[in-house]
Amino acid sequence: MSNLVENLTASLYKGFIDQKHTRAGNFRPELLVNNTHKNENVLNAVLEELEKSIDFIFSVAFITESGLATLKSHLLDLKHKGIRGRILTSTFLNFNQPKVFKELMKLENVEVRTTNIKGFHSKGYIFKHHTHYSLIVGSSNLTAHALKVNYEWNVKLTSHENGEIVHHFKNQFEEVWENAHLLTSDWIEAYEKSYTPIARPNEINQLIEMPAPYETNAIEEALKIVPNKMQEAALLQIAAVREAGKDKGIIISATGTGKTYLSAFDVRRYAPKRMLFIVHREQILSKAKTDFLKILGGIESDFGIYSGNNKQTQAKYLFATIQTISKEANLNQFDPEEFDYILIDEVHKAGASSYRRVMNYFQPKFLMGMTATPERTDDFNIYQLFDYNIAYEIRLQEALEEDMLCPFHYFGVTDMVYDGELLDEEVSFSKLVDTERVDHIVEKLYYYGHSGDRVKGLIFCSRKDEATKLSFELNQRGLRTISLTGENSQDERTLAVNQLENGKLDYILTVDIFNEGIDIPCINQVVMLRQTQSSIIFIQQLGRGLRKHASKEYVTIIDFIGNYKNNYLIPVALSGDKSQNKDNIRRHVKDTSYIKGVSTINFEEIAKKQIFKAITNSKLTSLKLLKEAYTELKNRIGRVPELYDFIQHNSIDPVVIVEEHFNYYQFLKKIKEDVPVISEYESKVLTMLSLEVLNGQRLHEIVLLDLLMKQEKVSVQQFTHKLNDLNCRLSPETLTSVRRVFDLSFFTQVSRKKYGDQAIVVLDGEDFAFSQSVKELLTNSYFSRMVEDIIKSAKVKAKAFQCNQLLTINQKYSRKDVCKLLNWFKDESAVVNGYKTKHQTCPIFITYHKKVNIEESINYKDEFLSQELLNWETRKNRKIDSKEVKEIIHADENNIDLHIFVKKEDGEGSDYYYLGKAHPDQENIKQSKRVVDGKDLPVVHIHMVMEQPVDYKIYQYLVNGEEEIN
Repeated sequence: MSNLVENLTASLYKGFIDQKHTRAGNFRPELLVNNTHKNENVLNAVLEELEKSIDFIFSVAFITESGLATLKSHLLDLKHKGIRGRILTSTFLNFNQPKVFKELMKLENVEVRTTNIKGFHSKGYIFKHHTHYSLIVGSSNLTAHALKVNYEWNVKLTSHENGEIVHHFKNQFEEVWENAHLLTSDWIEAYEKSYTPIARPNEINQLIEMPAPYETNAIEEALKIVPNKMQEAALLQIAAVREAGKDKGIIISATGTGKTYLSAFDVRRYAPKRMLFIVHREQILSKAKTDFLKILGGIESDFGIYSGNNKQTQAKYLFATIQTISKEANLNQFDPEEFDYILIDEVHKAGASSYRRVMNYFQPKFLMGMTATPERTDDFNIYQLFDYNIAYEIRLQEALEEDMLCPFHYFGVTDMVYDGELLDEEVSFSKLVDTERVDHIVEKLYYYGHSGDRVKGLIFCSRKDEATKLSFELNQRGLRTISLTGENSQDERTLAVNQLENGKLDYILTVDIFNEGIDIPCINQVVMLRQTQSSIIFIQQLGRGLRKHASKEYVTIIDFIGNYKNNYLIPVALSGDKSQNKDNIRRHVKDTSYIKGVSTINFEEIAKKQIFKAITNSKLTSLKLLKEAYTELKNRIGRVPELYDFIQHNSIDPVVIVEEHFNYYQFLKKIKEDVPVISEYESKVLTMLSLEVLNGQRLHEIVLLDLLMKQEKVSVQQFTHKLNDLNCRLSPETLTSVRRVFDLSFFTQVSRKKYGDQAIVVLDGEDFAFSQSVKELLTNSYFSRMVEDIIKSAKVKAKAFQCNQLLTINQKYSRKDVCKLLNWFKDESAVVNGYKTKHQTCPIFITYHKKVNIEESINYKDEFLSQELLNWETRKNRKIDSKEVKEIIHADENNIDLHIFVKKEDGEGSDYYYLGKAHPDQENIKQSKRVVDGKDLPVVHIHMVMEQPVDYKIYQYLVNGEEEIN
């Protein structure tokens, strides 16, 4: 209790009396706003408090389905923990639609009441914890826009459970609650009958991609349809390609962002005499033709179809399927220069012989390819086909930020559990479709729901027989579904799509045939009942619901997550992060604020643990995966990539490559790339710079190298001036550490041998200079370019670290990194043994979850009691009066900095999260005994008070074990 009061006192002092107060505490008052640039939003604060709560009450006037969707998976997790809450809302202004009350009824652990108080307009969230309350009060209603996007002001306060302020709020809540109506089915039915929507701007219609259809197609009417801001920017980029004398280009645009409209606008500007538009499926033709007619105007006979038996060869604007036009006899009907503008949709398929035949035959003045996914799993280079001219590119994240797509709420839900084990890759067909799993699926579909009056869903299954059987089982439960596979004809597919659009079907179940090339804008629910094998296919399937439509505000994505080894691809696909860096991927599961707009990503707790497990167990740095990413980037830029190219194009993290292969040159040799030959010593110098500088952890080495590549000598004064300009931490110890790193004296004998056993940079009097041997190496232009590439890449990596601090909180470090960055003379990582005091510093390394069969002598009982308090245990056979223990107990008096490093488990690798400095709590130090090899040995337990509270998401990740998953 005393720690809580001290923490609360420190927090309030900093918040209300002196902002410069050194101890921050974890309870300081905060202003909560939505700030897209900083990835900050009110929702994160609400979810954090909700997840920690043991009870909660919301008093919110307005609730939308989308707002409620942001909380659904979290409320379900609380239900499984036995935690309940209450929501008080209203019928004020008829804002709350009847459907949102139906959604509220699904929350079994939440009691909901409505009040008729005139002018009820409160927005308050109160969370009860074991010893205190948190309050979020301000302007945010329970709507997705208010919680994530709108300019809102909310204050977060923390009160002791005996505090007066929280009781004012609670008493006010209870007063209204007692006189409010309990939400029941009968109440909703009565409300629905009397409900009249308020007159307010139709937010849904504002999301429509294009204006309503015009009654005529006169050219002057078509010209009134103008590009939006993003399309205008894209058109300028496409025009720039042509102005540069290029005769072809490629558009990379996320599904649902309006590639067809964009191409139609460009055709309108280009004004070709004749145009050919090629697609790979007949059902796309009519839609493309209609869109072009709308944008271009003119007479309908100018727009023709060339597919099957319908061959309108004389049309000015011809829309053809590749299957028909690629036939030799059909091609020969046209002059090779017949069309001066040719468009190819889904051009990532252009490696097929049919596409090549057509492209080799025609000679247009301008050729445009369009795709959402240019990446290929074969060796064909789509970019080369278009001379590496990327005319325009917008991926999922950017499209969401620009409000070009329908927002989505993604739910990673837990698949069926049998005998305590989740479904895995080896699951039998009988388990996929048995009664219990079908009931589980239906339960999730109902709970997570959909936007709009009726569900219009796509369900992606893992196999054809599963789709067929599941469709039957769902129909038995009152749903209207149909299964479609590659065996169904085009007419059958078209009929099913029409039935879904017209409300005669609830779901279409399929395997892969609807991954792309299908346009059903009304889809409001996408269900994934198969393991993720490819991030490209994942995005293709998610994209089926991302087109805007007047009938929906958002699309619900429900992804059933089992015990699959490729689960790590889910955060990769959602974030667009191709770095292959495991820590990056873990962060994308812990913190999903990278998704812009009102869209959200939510994982049920067990599903989240399955993904963490997959990340830990996966081999993301296999030569096969690295080579695939390398080839993709090489195809894109048309040359051998440098490390900096990987950063610029959001590809593999260069650090991942060098950690696996020592240096980039060795990797290039391993994949048999044709590169100049360098000596063994040159390779060893590259290894040193790659493993010790490239990660950007300390800017000092990077700055010195950068200066030395431009001039023969750098004085200590010039070096320190440059560091000062960059606001870098400066001390004699740091300068000595930099020198010892570059002359290799810091490293162990094994590392020195690996790094060439000769100094790279030497200090000659007051000047730094490359050693003579390295100077000679730099006369090799290829070697010199590789060094410059490392420096350039390291500068970018360094932006993640604070140059004015020894270490950056929440970043990860190895023991060797810590020895170096704490300015120790030598790498003593091999003998740290959990902790070591040296040079007025003491790093403490903790593996939070030990292996079950770990040797008892090293099974330390370290435990976080809260985000601010760590119960830490010394090594065995140590007493309170032991020298090393006394040094730690009296660290503050002796000016020794205690640095806390924690990793979740050994499977996470050799790097630890740096959580900041800690201070021993003198009132909570005790000696106890631990049995080791049958002997009672003394150990000391010390409560460590963190100087800054541990980041909540990292804290949750570290503390939560894996005991609930198999």
